[in-house]
Amino acid sequence: MNDMSETILNIYIVIENNMVVKFKAKAYESDEGDDAKIKFLKSRVESDFNSSFGFDAPENDKGEFMSYAKFAKLEKRGMQFQLFEEMFSSFNVPENPLICVTPVVDNEFLIS
Repeated sequence: MNDMSETILNIYIVIENNMVVKFKAKAYESDEGDDAKIKFLKSRVESDFNSSFGFDAPENDKGEFMSYAKFAKLEKRGMQFQLFEEMFSSFNVPENPLICVTPVVDNEFLIS
């Protein structure tokens, strides 16, 4: 591994009944260019899911999960990264990490 290597993540937003119920992530070390990293992560989306590490999804004061619509609003404003802090610190990723985020809605991968 050389100095240019960085930790990259496949992140999953697990959605059931329109609620974000869990986050999952799988980390890799890569020193490829960004395009190659993204291509690699996308190629691993389905195979990584079962071996990825689970994280709690955010809940409100009543213990209710966030709706996917609310998550999507945060995502539009670029604020979803605040929800990923626990994952980022667990995998010790750099500032502004390269990630691939895949929603998994009722066990179906929404691959863009």
